Amino acid sequence: MTDPRWLADDQQRAWRAYVVMQGRLNARLNQQLQTDSELSLSDFEVLVHLTDTPEQRLRILELARAMQWEKSRVSHHVRRMEGRGLVSRAECPSDARGAFIVLTAAGRTAIEQAAPQHVATVRRLLIDDLSPEELSTLTTVFHRVLSRLDAGE
Repeated sequence: MTDPRWLADDQQRAWRAYVVMQGRLNARLNQQLQTDSELSLSDFEVLVHLTDTPEQRLRILELARAMQWEKSRVSHHVRRMEGRGLVSRAECPSDARGAFIVLTAAGRTAIEQAAPQHVATVRRLLIDDLSPEELSTLTTVFHRVLSRLDAGE
């Protein structure tokens, strides 16, 4: 067994700043959404994935993969959203055991009403304070990490 490659001080500061920032940013975005639209950040993410598809519907497994959640977690969350009328379930003609999660008119209205304030909050908390060069660097770094994650590392 090899010794761990501990983070240098500057690496540790960057990592810890990222972890704290990510937690606080998600908490603030969640708080803003709940206050302004009675949606959670998770509700919003589900609605975004559904609106990003031409049919405005996804299989639960597709949604779970997109959100990086366990299928059971998605099922439970979708059940709660279904109870609030934001989504519905539709049978899958090609698979009797499967179902589609479908965006409802109420879900469409909810995301359309929530999106302007949500994007204003994202801009205020993250985007607007970055120079074009910083934004480009951040995008490059995020895509590099996402590529490594997608490769299964």
